[in-house]
Amino acid sequence: MNGVPSPVRERIRTLVDASWFQSGVITLILVNAVILGVETSPRAMAAHGELLQTIDRAILAVFVVELGLRMFAHRSAFLRDPWSWFDVVIVGIALLPASGPFAVLRVLRVLRVLRLLSVIPTLRHVVAGLFRALPGMMSILLLVVLLLYVSAVMATKLFADVSPQYFGDLPGSLFTLFQIATADGWGNIAKDVMAHKPMAWVFFVVFVLVSTLVALNLFIAVAVEALDKADGEQREGGGGDGSTGHADGGPDDGGPDQGQALILAELRALRAEVAVLRDAHGREHADAGSL
Repeated sequence: MNGVPSPVRERIRTLVDASWFQSGVITLILVNAVILGVETSPRAMAAHGELLQTIDRAILAVFVVELGLRMFAHRSAFLRDPWSWFDVVIVGIALLPASGPFAVLRVLRVLRVLRLLSVIPTLRHVVAGLFRALPGMMSILLLVVLLLYVSAVMATKLFADVSPQYFGDLPGSLFTLFQIATADGWGNIAKDVMAHKPMAWVFFVVFVLVSTLVALNLFIAVAVEALDKADGEQREGGGGDGSTGHADGGPDDGGPDQGQALILAELRALRAEVAVLRDAHGREHADAGSL
């Protein structure tokens, strides 16, 4: 154990995996987020700037100690957990020098709020589902790009002469259609074109329906499907969430709990006894038939 008694590491592991400890970390993250927001106020910084910076540095020190305890408690399991690396990167960015040419890095301190993604299981689940949905979303994104390109070519051919400020060339048409797809003032653009071509409403209505409603629903459907799959795999895996608290193969390492294991064992024993009784009953009938 590298000269460190195992009970010490077990006690520290129990500490960092305790619900109250995790709740304390979440509270500090939220407090830190509030402080970072207050620091954007010149009046607040003029009145309490030194106090706010002291609290900010103290919270950062607690984060560093917490990561050190988790590394010591989980060891190799900590390195195998991608969320642990996420925490290390976020806290490491906050430790970078923020003076001189690196002053702009002070802005990155707000990334510490993202640690909520790693300490709240439900947020981890949502992020994992979104990553699962990326391949499907990329296919939908390609479909949207093709739709924009084809529609931009058509709009340039149809409306360049009556509305050159919106559809004078292909890049301008692409930007205008992207603006319409975001529902940003598309009614004014359509009215400007329809003043010269009354039937242009057909093009705009079809484009809005396809680009906004259909594409958005496709994105939502892919994300929901990915989250459902992640839910199913989590239930099949016994509810493990991939955190370092279960990576060392302890009693709660993702398999069925002890009560479920006992029930399964009893069911197997009953099936074996029923099979034995069935065989015995069959032999008695065979003997009676031979007599």
